[in-house]
Amino acid sequence: MNILLVGSGGREHALAWKIKQSPLVKRLVCAPGNPGMAGIAEIRDLKPTEVARQVMLAQEIAADLVVIGPEVAVEAGLADALEAAGIPCFGPTAAAGMLESSKAFTKAFCDRHHLPTSQYRICDTAEEAKAALSHFEPPYVVKADGLAAGKGVAIAPDRTAAEAAIDDAFSGHFGAAGARVVIEEYLEGEIGSLFALCDGKHSKLFGWAQDHKRVFDGDRGPNTGGMGTYSPAPVFTYDLIEQTRTLLAEPAFKGIAADGAPYRGVLFVELMATRHGPKLIEFNARFGDPETQVLMLRLESDLVPYLMACATGRLNELPDPVWRDEAAICVVLATEGYPGPAKAGSVIGGLDQDFGEGVVVFHAGTSAGPDGTVLAGAGRALNVCALGRDLAEARERAYGAVALIDWPEGFHRTDIGWRALGR
Repeated sequence: MNILLVGSGGREHALAWKIKQSPLVKRLVCAPGNPGMAGIAEIRDLKPTEVARQVMLAQEIAADLVVIGPEVAVEAGLADALEAAGIPCFGPTAAAGMLESSKAFTKAFCDRHHLPTSQYRICDTAEEAKAALSHFEPPYVVKADGLAAGKGVAIAPDRTAAEAAIDDAFSGHFGAAGARVVIEEYLEGEIGSLFALCDGKHSKLFGWAQDHKRVFDGDRGPNTGGMGTYSPAPVFTYDLIEQTRTLLAEPAFKGIAADGAPYRGVLFVELMATRHGPKLIEFNARFGDPETQVLMLRLESDLVPYLMACATGRLNELPDPVWRDEAAICVVLATEGYPGPAKAGSVIGGLDQDFGEGVVVFHAGTSAGPDGTVLAGAGRALNVCALGRDLAEARERAYGAVALIDWPEGFHRTDIGWRALGR
């Protein structure tokens, strides 16, 4: 098979790493890719949102399958264009992808199809949003409606902070994504990430993990795209998995199909495990980042048949995926200043070495510099991941590898996995 993988982040590097292991794959092309992906695949300098050029590339390499990584490509309609060109695609159409690209759409969808979620108000002006705060108790949840790279959510401890977050959104801090905001009820409980595959009719669960969204140790500071994750996550008991499947994942697939947009790809269900059962925080219309990294380390099965089955409507023909018994952890290294303003271009050294048993380093936001150097972007740059017999061993291996990387301008959390290890 010839496969085109669209994207350039840590999620896509992890997917490329796993896809490359499949005996079914003859050629893997990543667009645009990154320096880490260049070591295992061909890379082409095309933005994920350059839909026409991505379709032309798929045709040029005679792609048997295109795998969409980032949400921006889903929103841009890449799957729609590939379908029109007769090219199998793992990734939902723009209409199905509205489950991620508009939080207001998703809230209305949950009401229409009876999915459990928090109470909310949709607001089109700052004045309307500030007035809506009166319907909620602190802490307040303020969300930009559109795609904001995981940074469009503010948990405000008081009304003053909530109004500042509202002003940030409507002043253009998140671009067009903040032209509308959603004010939500704050949910008490523990957050988890569950993934499910769908081919338009049939679905399968595809792993779970727990993310660390806040930028600093102890879950302090602003939300980020994710500072680390681990799998398996103790929060996912058998009961919670079954409740999430029956109350959230399967009704979402059935509902979006009933609305005229059958879902093909992976659905990321971010949920709050409350004392009343799971409640939806949000859907993402793609694999999570950095959750994908630990899932790919733990996945024993060949990934490619599942991707192809989703694209061609044959998911029901495959058995459930097989997972390794080991635990996996991912520690994100980011440029100092992230998720606020950060300076790109610092050199990351020490990557050309053996980091030890079970360790894999995925590139997330890097570029190739002169003389073979690796340069960091202005955000999350590396994902240092490790497998271990248990989470403690995986954590020790990952942080041991982090200590070997030479990057004074970078930072990371030192407590990834704290919740599970504290149980």
